[in-house]
Amino acid sequence: MSGFSHTPVLLDEVMRYLAPAAGETHLDGTFGGGGYAAAILRTGCTLWAIDRDPDAIARGAALATQYPGRLHLVQGGFGDMVALLAEHGVERLDGVVLDLGVSSFQIDDPQRGFSFRHDGPLDMRMGRDGPTAADLVASLPEAELADTLYQLGEERLSRRIARAIVVARAQAPITTTLGLAEVIRAVVPKDKSGIDPATRSFQALRIRVNDELGQIERALAQAAGLLAPGGRLVVVSFHSLEDRLVKRFMVEACGRTASPSRHDPRGLLAREAVDFRLLTQRAIRPGDDEAHTNPRSRSARLRALRRLDAGVRA
Repeated sequence: MSGFSHTPVLLDEVMRYLAPAAGETHLDGTFGGGGYAAAILRTGCTLWAIDRDPDAIARGAALATQYPGRLHLVQGGFGDMVALLAEHGVERLDGVVLDLGVSSFQIDDPQRGFSFRHDGPLDMRMGRDGPTAADLVASLPEAELADTLYQLGEERLSRRIARAIVVARAQAPITTTLGLAEVIRAVVPKDKSGIDPATRSFQALRIRVNDELGQIERALAQAAGLLAPGGRLVVVSFHSLEDRLVKRFMVEACGRTASPSRHDPRGLLAREAVDFRLLTQRAIRPGDDEAHTNPRSRSARLRALRRLDAGVRA
C-alpha cells in the first residue's frame, strides 16, 4: 500500500468498537494518513473520508483507486460533516471514527510548522486558510496571548512566556518554529519529565489556529445525529482538553449525568429517553507493546458509544 505505511494509534481497538461490516456506510472524519480508512475498507463497507488538509486528500487518491466506488474523499473540517455529507446525499451512517489532533504527516513536515524539532515557517494550519501561528504571535495582545497559552496549553508559566514573546517581537518578527522555541526556552526551565519547555505553548497555538476544540464539539454533536440505530462513534484523543470534551459529551449523551438534588424542582421532571449506550466505561489506553513501538501513542485515549436500536432505551 504505497503511501499508506502509516500505522494509526489503537487500530485494533478502533476496529473492535467501530465494527464495520460489508454493506455499511462509515465516516473517517480525520483521514490523515489513511490508516484507519484502509482497515475499514478491507471489511467491504463504503467509506466517506474528510480532512481539512488538501495534502491528505491528495494522498488518498491512491487508496481510492484500490477501492473504486467505495472510498469518497471530501476536503473540509469534520466539524462541518453534516453539511459536507449532505452535499453528496448522505444523511445516515453506521459508524464514525475521529482521530483528534495533528497527524504524523503534518508533524513530520517542517514546512507545516507544527514541530520545533526542525526549523520551518511558523504556520500550524491544518488547512490552507486563516491566520497562521506567526500571525497570532505577532498580533495578539500580551494578556490574550497568556490566556491562550494557559487555557489551551495548560502552561503554568504562560504570563512569563507571553511577556518574553512581546519583548522579542518588538525587536524582530518571530516567523519560524525554532525562533519561537528559543524565545520560550530562554524563560522556561527544563522539566524533570524531559518534555521540551516549548511543547505546551506550541500545542496551545496549534489548537487556537485550527479552532480544534470548537471543531471537536461540533463534530461530536453532528456525528451522534448522523448515526443510524446501532451506529457507533469511536473517538481517539491525545491530550486532556480533547479527552474531557469527548468524555463529557458521551456521558451526557448516554444519560449518565447526576440526578438533581431532591430540593431541586427539576427532579420532578421526567428524564428524557436515552438514545445511546457507552461502549467504553473508561478510556482505552495503548498497551505496553504499542506504546514502546510507537511513542506518539502513549497519550492516546479511546472512547466509544453506540446508538440504541429503534424502540430500545437504556
